[in-house]
Amino acid sequence: RRLNIRVNIELLSISNPVHKKDLAVRLTDDTDPFFLYNLVISEEDFQSLKSQQSLLVDFSAFPQKFIDLLQQCIQEQNKDIPRFLLQLVSSAPALDYTPVSLNIVETNPFKHLTHLSLKFLPGTDAEIKKFLANSLKCLKEDKRMLEEKLKKTEEDLTRQLSYTQQSLSEKSRELDKLKTEWTSYTTALSNKHSQELTSEKERALQAQTQYQQQHEQQKKELENLHQKSIQQLQNRLSELEVINKDLTERRYKGDSTVRELKAKLSGLEDECQRAKQEVLSLRRENTTLDAECHEKEKLINQLQTRVAVLEQEIKDKDQLVTRTKEVLDATQEQKVILEESTEEKQRHIEKLETTIKSLSAELLKANEIIKKLQGDLKTLMNKLKLKNTVTIQQEKLLTEKEEKLQKEQRELQEMGQSLRMKEQEVCKLQEQLESTIQKLEESKQLLKTNENVITWLNRQLSEVQMAKKLDTPASAHAGGRAAGSPLGMPDRPSFHSSGISHPISPLYAFQNFLEPTHSKNGNSQCPVPKASTWTFSLSLQAQLNSQLLKLSRCSDAHTVPAAGHAANKENGDQLGLESKYFKKKDDSIPLRGLSQNTLNSEYLRPYLPAKAQPSPKAAGTPASAYFP
Repeated sequence: RRLNIRVNIELLSISNPVHKKDLAVRLTDDTDPFFLYNLVISEEDFQSLKSQQSLLVDFSAFPQKFIDLLQQCIQEQNKDIPRFLLQLVSSAPALDYTPVSLNIVETNPFKHLTHLSLKFLPGTDAEIKKFLANSLKCLKEDKRMLEEKLKKTEEDLTRQLSYTQQSLSEKSRELDKLKTEWTSYTTALSNKHSQELTSEKERALQAQTQYQQQHEQQKKELENLHQKSIQQLQNRLSELEVINKDLTERRYKGDSTVRELKAKLSGLEDECQRAKQEVLSLRRENTTLDAECHEKEKLINQLQTRVAVLEQEIKDKDQLVTRTKEVLDATQEQKVILEESTEEKQRHIEKLETTIKSLSAELLKANEIIKKLQGDLKTLMNKLKLKNTVTIQQEKLLTEKEEKLQKEQRELQEMGQSLRMKEQEVCKLQEQLESTIQKLEESKQLLKTNENVITWLNRQLSEVQMAKKLDTPASAHAGGRAAGSPLGMPDRPSFHSSGISHPISPLYAFQNFLEPTHSKNGNSQCPVPKASTWTFSLSLQAQLNSQLLKLSRCSDAHTVPAAGHAANKENGDQLGLESKYFKKKDDSIPLRGLSQNTLNSEYLRPYLPAKAQPSPKAAGTPASAYFP
């Protein structure tokens, strides 16, 4: 029997206890879930199989070659006489859990060649259960994926449906509006055209009746004249026989002129046909141009253009009427000329009455030819009128195209103006950018100066604290003296009751920087004059307080630098502070306990501005005089 079998090939790598590679081949049937055959080929097994079946392939290349053979079997399976076959042979009459051999056979006209034969073992119950569980798991995952895809596609389709329904309703509304507008517009145009047609028909009928009356009058006059001339000619035919030879020569000349006129007529007819072809091509172009105009322009522009076209048509009709009047005047002039010529002919005929009797028949024929020529002339005149109308239409088209060109040039000028305005705006924005960049650089410089000031103040305060630390051991040995700095600065107070020995906030130290300790030192001699102090702004003071707190906490852990270095900094370095970092306040804390010697000391000079430093002459002045 014939079956469709699924072949799974896997390369298994095993590292415990020894690194190995095994080839696992599994045969299954999608219709029968209990159909399961397995084969595991290790490298050692492959060597024995290679020697038995005389294979020329290594173990690494064997899986790919096996797959190639299976693909060839798949390609040949639908043919009537397949070249490659995949045979599953069992020893038992049915496939009942017995070992099976899988053969790949190539058929030639001579024999069946087996390229490869592999023995498969049937799957145990545990393997079948595992296989069924894996297949169930895969099916569930596929089902879940398909359900998610279905939900997504349903949501997308519902969204698209709602969007298309909304767009359809909007488009139908627009269509109804356009239909109503179009019907109203067409009815208005048809009414206008019908009125114009009726008026033009009436005018044409009036002109036709006038022309007919004039033509009948001319015809009667000509007939009367002709009859009179015939009578005169019949009487004078005898006189014209002598001059017959001259007339024959003139007749030959007239024939030649008639031939020339015929040639001219043929050329004019060719030109007329060309003009007709040009008219047809122009009509086609007109139709294409009208279609493009209907597509591109809006309804309001169409109405305006059509009104302009109608006005131009009225003007053209007026021009046609004027031209027809001119043509009538020209015909009347020709009529006068013809009358004069007829009078001259009559005079000439009076002289030649004797010779005309014999040539009456020929003259009648000549008259017929003349009538034909007059008819041809009329047709030529009509053709010329048609050409004039065609040229007028071409002039209209040219004017329309010139108007379109002018509109496009105006639009180009407007675009150029808008571009110039935008370039000016860009220039303004660039100037604003440059100004903002300059402001940013100035603000950065200000920030740098502020940071430099803050670092310098931190350095000075740290040096003051280090000087205090150096002074504390000296004051401990001197029992009777006050425990203060050489400038009368108090030591950092410690709170023995609470066990706190670290320094208090720097604000407290700064306020008591120049205040003597009356409790420790009882030898105060003179009262201290009040002086206005310099205080920092609030924002800078807050930053200094926070940084001074950090320095005071970390000062106990660091080593004490040399005292001489600090003294040099205090004596040599000048204050880098600007006047904007200080403010003079009237309600500030006064300096107490300062003597004149302390104010004149060199230790306070770096901390005072140039105006406040004491001069050697002003030794007896009070302390308030040195502070502006």
